[in-house]
Amino acid sequence: MLRQTILASAFAVFGFVSIAASAQSWTPAEAEAKAKAKAMLEKVVVALKADKARALVMFTKGESGFMDHDLYPYCGGPDGYFTAHPTLLGMSLKDLKDKDGKPLGKELYNVAEEGRFIEVSYMWPRPGQTDPVEKVAYVTRIGDQVCAVGYYK
Repeated sequence: MLRQTILASAFAVFGFVSIAASAQSWTPAEAEAKAKAKAMLEKVVVALKADKARALVMFTKGESGFMDHDLYPYCGGPDGYFTAHPTLLGMSLKDLKDKDGKPLGKELYNVAEEGRFIEVSYMWPRPGQTDPVEKVAYVTRIGDQVCAVGYYK
């Protein structure tokens, strides 16, 4: 019995160490970008619930902290068109494909749920570059809006 307890304890400690090690595989910059993206999407939810029309304008213009280097929110309405984006306003979010041809917009609409942040990975070039790299968007639904904030890995 003592041997089983020791083995169980060792396994628990080993499992914890493995989880901690995998969590540390993030670089500090990636971990910071991920945290900032999630925090920004939390602010998006609050702003949309307070005043949808004003919030969508702020997101598009990057006002009130809704632009932080390459982090910004974007939203699409029930018709599938961008209602907020720094450069794609009025274009179809639902038809948007990533640089590998993945139907990104359709996936965002399919997974978005009210009250949950879902991660969607896709390939997109960093601002000012042409080669796509992995980007992850936190996406949620707020009323009739599907909104996301993406960060580069």
